[in-house]
Formats: sequence, C-alpha cells, structure tokens
Amino acid sequence: MANLVTAGLDGSRESVAAARWAAREADLRRVPLALVHVEEWLERPPLPVASTEAQRHRTDELLREASEEIKRLYPDLEITSRRLPGIPATALAHAAASSDMLVLGSRGLGSIAGFILGSVGAGTIAAADQPVVLVRAPHGPVTSPEDFRTDGAIVAGVDTEGPCDALLSFAFDEASRRGCVLRVLHSWTPPPILGYGFDLGPSVQEEIGHGIATAVDEMIRSWCEKYPSVDVTPEVRIGQSAIQLVDASKGAALVVVGRRIRRSAYGTHIGAIAHAVLHHAAAPVAVIAHE
Repeated sequence: MANLVTAGLDGSRESVAAARWAAREADLRRVPLALVHVEEWLERPPLPVASTEAQRHRTDELLREASEEIKRLYPDLEITSRRLPGIPATALAHAAASSDMLVLGSRGLGSIAGFILGSVGAGTIAAADQPVVLVRAPHGPVTSPEDFRTDGAIVAGVDTEGPCDALLSFAFDEASRRGCVLRVLHSWTPPPILGYGFDLGPSVQEEIGHGIATAVDEMIRSWCEKYPSVDVTPEVRIGQSAIQLVDASKGAALVVVGRRIRRSAYGTHIGAIAHAVLHHAAAPVAVIAHE
C-alpha cells in the first residue's frame, strides 16, 4: 500500500466535499492527505481563458485555502498539495496509482480546467486500478466533517459468479477501521423462462435463495476469519442488483462496488451496475477494480 489518500480538487462544491471526506479517511488511516488540481490547457480553447499566471494563482489559492481549512479540522493530519498538468482523467488516474485511494466529487464545474459534468470522474474510474471513491456534496453548505455519516454500515455488493477478493479486502479493511457493520449484499433474479407461464413457487424460491446464501457465506468465510472483529451481515435479495444496492445505500456510510479491468480502448469500462450505483446511491461510492 502507498499509505496515502489523494483527493482531486477543482473548486466545485462537490470537490470540496470530496476533499473533506478524504481528510477524514486519511485521519482514520493515519496517513497523509494529498490534494491535487489538474490544469488542462487547450491549444484552441472554445472560450476565452485567463492567463496561465492568473489561473495558477487562483489554483494556488484554492489549494492553500482547502489545506488550511482541513488543517483546522484535523490538526495532526499531514497535508500536501500540488498542481498537475495534463488531461484530467489521465492525470488523476496517474495520481491514484501512487495512492491507497483517490477521492473525487461526483460532479464538477463544467469548465475547461477541472471536472466536466462528471466525465472526468467516469474517465478516471475507467483508467485507475486503485480504489476510487465518488462523493456528493451534502445538502446545504458543507461546514463540518460531521456532514458525512460515519455511524452507518458499509454495503458491499458481491457477485457469486465472479471474483470479489479485491472488493471484499477493501470492504472488510474499511469496516475494521471504522468499527462498523459490514453488509455483504447479493441480488438475484428468477430465470427468464419463469416469466412464460411458469410459477416460481415459495419452496423453489426458498431453495434457490438458500443455495445463493450458502455461496455468499462460503465467499466471505476466509475474510470473516481474517477480520474476526467485523460484524458481518450477509444479505440475499430478489431483484436487480443496482436497484437493491441503491436502496441499501440509504443510511449507509459507504457503498462498495466492483468493476472489471478492461485494457481494450473500446467499449465500456464501468459496468452497468457500478454506473447506476454511482449515479443514484445516497452514500459515497467506492469503485474497486479487479481482473
């Protein structure tokens, strides 16, 4: 592990909220916090932009003010800040490679320099192999670290048909640090053929559910042994996974989902479930990449 938490900061309300969430996480882990701002300069910008010197002065002020505010909240936290040149998604993914996690706001300013309507967040998640956490700003002014829930459970969405070790490792470690409940959630839907004149009776439904619950128990057994202090609640629900995870996010402190690493330059790099949860979850969402 790199023993560092990094937060992307562009001056938007969402990125300020992300920086404060990252500061709490860094303090919890007892590691330094790095604040980064990406400067992207276009050869022919569609709109007039300020001079390089003026823009950099504003960036330095943004980073300085954010560092000072976080330092007031967490006096013992080591904080660094820097400007990064380049394409935002690429530069942030590079920053994530040297961090335990990268924390971003879920929306942005829509300006030339910074997050562009969430496209940077999506691009960074697709390019980063390290955990990326997306944070929305709470309702009303962000005035206190208490704006973010810490007493809620961590919800981890798992797939019994695919690899989940990276996701479970992150979720169990995070629950252990926070001393909170870990809800391991798996959702399933009846086979399509059952919709054509067949009835899934209660006994069949119970049998299928029991089999899936057994598979989930087997999946998390070794992790429960590794983290005996974590209070784990396995849950098996009938329904679409994204809908069930969004529902479970209400009152949660964090939702953890996975995405498969895809090296191809074509096609989607964020799965449909992770994409839906990122857009609709009521809690911060950690996206964990896996092979």
